Amino acid sequence: MARTTIQRTLVLDAVSLLGTHPSPEEVYSFIIQKHPTVSKATVYRNLKMLANERLLLKVETPSGADCFDHNCHNHYHFQCMGCLKVFDVEIDYMYDIESRIKDRKGFEFIGHDIIFKGFCPACKNA
Repeated sequence: MARTTIQRTLVLDAVSLLGTHPSPEEVYSFIIQKHPTVSKATVYRNLKMLANERLLLKVETPSGADCFDHNCHNHYHFQCMGCLKVFDVEIDYMYDIESRIKDRKGFEFIGHDIIFKGFCPACKNA
């Protein structure tokens, strides 16, 4: 585990405070409001390290930038096709889904990520 630095703490706190599955750019914009000397490269590097250490969850989205989640337990996501924001989905995580797949090609499944898509209430009503 990497040592805790001020920049690392700023990045971790920003993702938690934003609470909206922010993109790296959103995290950077949030941090420089109070800490203008922090570079974009520092923010990106720390996001990557924190995700590698599983202190943040990197959510790779099919459309839009990857985003980060402070909620690191296994769960599913929803991406709005209007605003591209990502939200947590309240459904029990299916730990055994890989065992239900009938595989004839020899794949070894080690996990899964599911992102549901549609429109959030704000975009649906717009």
